[in-house]
Amino acid sequence: MHGSTTDTVLKISNVTKSFGQVAALKNMRLDVRRGRVHTLLGENGAGKSTLMKILAGVHSATSGDISLNDQPYRPANPQQASALGLAIVFQELSLCNNLTVAENILATREPRKFGFINDTALIAKAKAIVTELGLPIDVTEKVGNLSIAQRQLVEIAKGLSHDAKVVILDEPTSSLSDSEAEILFDIIGRLKSRGVAVIYISHRMEEIMRLSDDITVIRDGEYVSTHDRDDVTIEALIALMVGRRMEEIYPPAIHDRSTASAADQPPVLAVERLTRDGEFEDISFKVGAGEILGFFGLVGSGRSEVMNALFGMKNADGTVRLNDQDVRFRSPAEAIARGIGFVTENRKEEGLVLGHSVEWNISMAALPDFTGPFGFTRSGAERKAAATEVGRLAIKTRSLDTPSGALSGGNQQKIVLAKWLLTRPKVLILDEPTRGVDVGAKFEIYKIIRQLAAEGTAILLISSELPEVLGMSDRVVVMHEGVLGATLAGTDLTPETIMAHATGFQS
Repeated sequence: MHGSTTDTVLKISNVTKSFGQVAALKNMRLDVRRGRVHTLLGENGAGKSTLMKILAGVHSATSGDISLNDQPYRPANPQQASALGLAIVFQELSLCNNLTVAENILATREPRKFGFINDTALIAKAKAIVTELGLPIDVTEKVGNLSIAQRQLVEIAKGLSHDAKVVILDEPTSSLSDSEAEILFDIIGRLKSRGVAVIYISHRMEEIMRLSDDITVIRDGEYVSTHDRDDVTIEALIALMVGRRMEEIYPPAIHDRSTASAADQPPVLAVERLTRDGEFEDISFKVGAGEILGFFGLVGSGRSEVMNALFGMKNADGTVRLNDQDVRFRSPAEAIARGIGFVTENRKEEGLVLGHSVEWNISMAALPDFTGPFGFTRSGAERKAAATEVGRLAIKTRSLDTPSGALSGGNQQKIVLAKWLLTRPKVLILDEPTRGVDVGAKFEIYKIIRQLAAEGTAILLISSELPEVLGMSDRVVVMHEGVLGATLAGTDLTPETIMAHATGFQS
């Protein structure tokens, strides 16, 4: 990496971190320069999060040296890291849902008067931060009432509210729409112009190539190489990151499905004029056995709300037919019993019980299959089935008894997927199935999705990543502000056509 050493604001040399006998980092090195975006690229489990937690004062390094502004840097806790000039926005939200946006942004730094929190000053200060960042958020709203995307923006505001020399952004766009991501990119540009160094972590390769000045690849806890963005290609970065060439990001369909042949088959699921006041209106679509029906729309389009209604989590008017029978699910349990699975976008709160074991999380949706005639669980069969799914999805875990919360984000997402695969669903709803998942893990998940489709499962794939929708779907339903903009197939499946309908400017 070029540039004078005086440009370097953060220097990491030979840093090692061990947890017992396991070395999470080995001789890590990194030079981060002022006014530049330095992307840290690696698969889940490569050591990125461990390194960030060392910088944030959550963990301490086992050995090695770190300096910030040419001074030794070894924070004892996150508060000390913040005081020394390092701000971090973690991928997994650290907000308190029962507090307001303002209270979350300024937590532990609330303005006080006579020893008490000054609410007026608190709101004014939070408003000033949100306004400066250009975020469309009401600071008096409870965080628990916000969407996942809005919470992500609050997390970003909280991190950037510190006067930092180095800002770490860990998957900051993982649940943002394109327009919200543009707000963040503008903020990053302003940080660079003020001489702030930004460490950026993302799995979105197009985003990385747009934002980065420098890119460091790590693999299996070790430094691989650092590159100037202009001197490297996406294909080369992927090969460095996963240690192998990945010829295609999206594996080909196992069986070719032409639109014509799909139309000849009776639909597994047919939805007509599904409506829920204030959320979505008059939504109609069909999906056949072995078909992957993509759903695309900007945040607020109502995609996830439609899926929640189909899964019995919300009431809605309209007609839903499953295998040519009218159904109305009053709860998720009823939907599961009839063969519908749902990989939720919010794995931490809705998809997993993080304190429970890998085995328990995988088998919990299919427990009736492991219950004997007298109500006793056949634990041997349950464990064997969970072990099979761990192997099938290449879930990296020490054992089936490891708490799910101890695994990386990508492996947690695979557990959620394994949970539903065990129920052998007729219809599988995948809501942002690869959010926050690295390229290698994505490829494995895509192969599983392709295999399920080949076995006859009807799949509803909801994604904010346009390349993912285009790369995986047979047809695509586009939603805009709670209504169905279009259902596209064949030559109409282009980025331009999909975005035209998603933004309401259909051509």
